Amino acid sequence: MKNLPLQFAERMKRLLGEEFEAYEKAVNDTPVRAFRVNTDKISIENFEKLNTFSKEKIPYVENGFYFDYDKIGNHPYHHAGVIYVQEPGAMAPAECVEIDPEWTVLDMCSAPGGKSSQLRNKLGEKGVLISNEIIPSRCKILTGNVERLGLKNTVTTCTDTGKLAKIFPDTFDLIMVDAPCSGEGMFRKEDIAIEEWSPENVLKCAERQKEILENASICLKNGGYIVYATCTFSFEENEMMVDWFLENHPEFEIVRVKKSVEENTEGGIFFDGCKCGNISYARRFYPHKNRGEGQFMAVFHNKNEYYGVFEKPKKKNEKIDKAVFDFLDDTLTTYNKENVLMHKGTPIYFAPDFDVKNVTAFSVGVTIGEIKKNYIQPHHQFFMAMGEYFKRKIELSADSEEVKKYLHGEEIDADCPNGWAVVMVDGCSLGGAKVSNGRAKNHYPKGLRTK
Repeated sequence: MKNLPLQFAERMKRLLGEEFEAYEKAVNDTPVRAFRVNTDKISIENFEKLNTFSKEKIPYVENGFYFDYDKIGNHPYHHAGVIYVQEPGAMAPAECVEIDPEWTVLDMCSAPGGKSSQLRNKLGEKGVLISNEIIPSRCKILTGNVERLGLKNTVTTCTDTGKLAKIFPDTFDLIMVDAPCSGEGMFRKEDIAIEEWSPENVLKCAERQKEILENASICLKNGGYIVYATCTFSFEENEMMVDWFLENHPEFEIVRVKKSVEENTEGGIFFDGCKCGNISYARRFYPHKNRGEGQFMAVFHNKNEYYGVFEKPKKKNEKIDKAVFDFLDDTLTTYNKENVLMHKGTPIYFAPDFDVKNVTAFSVGVTIGEIKKNYIQPHHQFFMAMGEYFKRKIELSADSEEVKKYLHGEEIDADCPNGWAVVMVDGCSLGGAKVSNGRAKNHYPKGLRTK
């Protein structure tokens, strides 16, 4: 039985009333597990032909599935970025708004990347995602997940939200604010969240959330949307935060979430002194009522006149070494030369007209590789994101011995011409190899290899 903090338990009893006993039981149950199909890698239809994990879909996430499968992180589909394991409640915020594929989107507090990758799956080639995380170690994890999933037109940044507001005023169509919070909704999964909880920390988190929301309002363009989310139950961080934001920003209104999310969540709760008459438009996700951990979400809409998809600044570029195009011509069946750019001395592939020259970023678009003397040493991200366009492909199945050998870092047989090849697992890029005379020298990163 989890030892809930006494003050927290008293707060929850006041919040839930006779439902508290059901909540307490749920907190001591086994957490619900789920994953999303990465539709940047594979269609839902094609994945369902391969899916051996679970057939039970999450009702509010088109590409989401519940599962009960041991060591899913070791499966080739996980290595290939075909799936992203994510708590089902945490998938709800990104489903709250119908997203235009050409939007410019900011995820302000994004590590480890679940909501970011979910948003990116909804964007097209002209859409761009800025995925930010202020803590460098967490931003490194975020960037690794973006790389594994093969996400294109994504920029990972590591900066304070105040600096983002200075760099990107009036820029984004949608901003995800998955705010750092007291973590009450994660008590079932993370004992450390219980240990670190205190009423003082709740208030401290609320002050930080106000600052982040203020900065988000600056970054948002007219007519845009902010999705505010926490994984906590406290009024101070949820409904009171909504009420405070709307009172201080009359240009915003709270709007209903998409019907699929509304039908699988509970309404926001009116509290003494609440000025927001539509507070029930905010949504709560409870472990004793919904299959997942605690979650809160609310959608703010900027009521000022919408002036269409943001006119992104034209990309500026420096001269590109001929070796880059020689490499791409030899490696890929097709690509757009206008999307090949240089960013701080590194060739990248980035489609949108979005100037990233002044952005301090961990990654920008797809890193093609490192320019050596007259040749290119390809980056793992290039294989993961551009694999479908490769001329040379080594096709493996998920249950083969060859895929085990490849993930272990061994050489494998290759029935394709000499040169750089992508290793595919059931049609999805897994990594790279250099083929020579029927053998593929392994270029799967050492830090990712299985033991």
